[in-house]
Amino acid sequence: MQPLSAELLATALAAGLTGLLWVPIILNRLAEMGLWTALKNPQPDVRPEADWAHRLAHAHRNALENLAVFAPLAIIVHVLQAGDGLTAGASLIFVASRAAHAVIYALGIPLLRTIAFFIGFLCQMVLLLRVLEVI
Repeated sequence: MQPLSAELLATALAAGLTGLLWVPIILNRLAEMGLWTALKNPQPDVRPEADWAHRLAHAHRNALENLAVFAPLAIIVHVLQAGDGLTAGASLIFVASRAAHAVIYALGIPLLRTIAFFIGFLCQMVLLLRVLEVI
């Protein structure tokens, strides 16, 4: 078995983070609505009373959108064996920026949220440029 590249590791970590972001949202729904109401039928249009939960739901949606861009780029870099220190660093920084984005978004800190998002975007562009360079 070949060792996991930094790009694939970052993809797994980003997917795991994105998958776990819903947990506090669901726990909040259970607390606000009660077990039966929260579980009987999805009510996605019901806004949580807690502002942080509403913001975290938006952060989760944003994480899904960014994972859809990042993961294919990271996988292509891996498959093409085009990874190096720059793509490895960009991939791991992407994960850190997404974690920071979710926390900052939930806390409601607008400027820092944008900076965290932009750092992640730049990391995606590093991977895209590497892919374009190789093909």
